[in-house]
Amino acid sequence: MMIRFDNRVAIVTGAGAGLGRCHALGLAARGAHVVVNDMGAGANAVVAEIEAAGGTAMAYHADVSDETAVAAMVSQVMNRFGRIDILINNAGILRDKTFAKMEMADFRKVIDVHLIGSANCCHAVWPIMREQGFGRIVLTASGSGLYGNFGQSNYGAAKAAMVGLMKVLHLEGARDDIRVNTLAPTAATAMTEGLLPEVALALLRPETITPGVLYLVSDDAPSRTILSAGAGTFAVTRITETQGALIEGDITPEAIADHWDQITDPKDAEDLENAFAQTRKYALRAARAQGVTLDW
Repeated sequence: MMIRFDNRVAIVTGAGAGLGRCHALGLAARGAHVVVNDMGAGANAVVAEIEAAGGTAMAYHADVSDETAVAAMVSQVMNRFGRIDILINNAGILRDKTFAKMEMADFRKVIDVHLIGSANCCHAVWPIMREQGFGRIVLTASGSGLYGNFGQSNYGAAKAAMVGLMKVLHLEGARDDIRVNTLAPTAATAMTEGLLPEVALALLRPETITPGVLYLVSDDAPSRTILSAGAGTFAVTRITETQGALIEGDITPEAIADHWDQITDPKDAEDLENAFAQTRKYALRAARAQGVTLDW
């Protein structure tokens, strides 16, 4: 069955170029009305491109880190289209330096755009999606946030935060069919130009990633999924917890060292549903070991 977005209204942030532009064009090609958000002039060019192909789009030059500006954007979208079904949080910047040399102003700026910007946009559309009983949200992480990257403490911290935000919004949105996922792309964009070899840049085209995003915002999308993507490869990244070791008797650093192989053994590692599941796991295990009945 073909995935379509007819009569759906989508906001794509940072959509004036690169990945965001590809996401906007991909949504429009499959019937969505697209709001192209970007601080630069590229937003108008993308709208023109969509309209030339027979689609419907509008540009809005809101700074996503500005809560008031985001609220105004969402208000105008509602005035024009009457609904918002899809939000793709793609806007981002880089301020790369080693942590020792980084000014905290650059750390805050990256957090403001990536994390606060995504939160502002999600918060503005959230009541609309709840009222509709439908919503699809994509947050954009990165391998730097999932695995780390030298010189990107600010970017890595912001991108890792996308996963925590996704997991909470997934839980809070499930009742109203608001599905929230995270994309972790590796692409050739203005942000990565100069960082990758030319051959790699040719392979890592943004167009190879957008199909994954379109699936994540479709009617039959999953939720609480980290989809990693690049050069046509798609994979799911999971955060799992080992079974670990219950240390009985004296709980000392030496006991931790003695049990380290068991603590780190990846066999039967779990993807826990929520933080409460972790607490329950630990409490039940201790109760069983001590012969205590825990009705939980």
